[in-house]
Amino acid sequence: MARDLYSVLGVAKSADEETIKKAFRKLAVKYHPDKNPGKANEEKFKEINRANEVLSNKEKRALYDEFGDDSLQQGFDAERARMIRNFGQQRRGGGGRRVDGGPGGFQDMFVGGDIGDVFGDFCGRARQQRPSKAPDQEAEITIDFVSAIKGTTVTLTSRSGGEPLTVRIPAGVPDGGRVKLEGKGASMPGAQPGDLYLIVHVAPHPYFKREGDDLHLDLPVNVVEAIEGAKVRVPTADGEVSLKVPPHTQSGQVMRLKGKGVARKDKPAGDLYVKFLVHVPEAEDEDVKKAVELLRSHAGNPREGLKL
Repeated sequence: MARDLYSVLGVAKSADEETIKKAFRKLAVKYHPDKNPGKANEEKFKEINRANEVLSNKEKRALYDEFGDDSLQQGFDAERARMIRNFGQQRRGGGGRRVDGGPGGFQDMFVGGDIGDVFGDFCGRARQQRPSKAPDQEAEITIDFVSAIKGTTVTLTSRSGGEPLTVRIPAGVPDGGRVKLEGKGASMPGAQPGDLYLIVHVAPHPYFKREGDDLHLDLPVNVVEAIEGAKVRVPTADGEVSLKVPPHTQSGQVMRLKGKGVARKDKPAGDLYVKFLVHVPEAEDEDVKKAVELLRSHAGNPREGLKL
């Protein structure tokens, strides 16, 4: 039996969207295969993503709360499930009383009490209103951060069998983006096949964050690099680039690399925003202490004039 999705993320069933989002991000970073390789972490990461896909979606979460694991099955029909459930409750009479064919029973639910006429009329109308196109369907996948930026190819397999479907995910697809696959949805006799909408979820990256088509990176630099300036290597979607750290760089200072963000078809590329974080030495040896003493007379008071 599958684990309860709330337990997978370690949240209560009453948790709000922000709590679920924070819990997912924390676990995703902890078990990301790129950061913590291993089969166990890979399986745990998939389980976390699956739980988040459901609980971060209002409609899917509501269905899960109502029907449990049944709602996760492919092709699940909520209306049909409710109808079957309600009929079962009516058969039990809500309090253990069996409802039979007598007065107030099953037949009296229909006008005139003639089940054959009612179902015959219903089926006749259904034949007359047969749709020209079968229903559309949705499926969900999770891809890594870099694949979402650069684009990738995924292979989908159906639980009911059939040929695998190879799908190209376009470069720059956002979290929650939809990819339309024409004619790959449901099929019905005498009707055109429906479409399949692939909803793409993007796993978080341990260092980069995305806002629209812009990327943000916190870049550590040491004290010497911050004071003297330096050239450092910075990873981007197009490969590493050389970035000049200006002399006397302050922690929190931001530099923009134009066009080094997310590039999507027929749209200008976003930018990469690099925020410098100055790291001080953690060593406690005498050389460090002497260097600090030399700097002390020049350090000044950066909080001078700070007031409310």
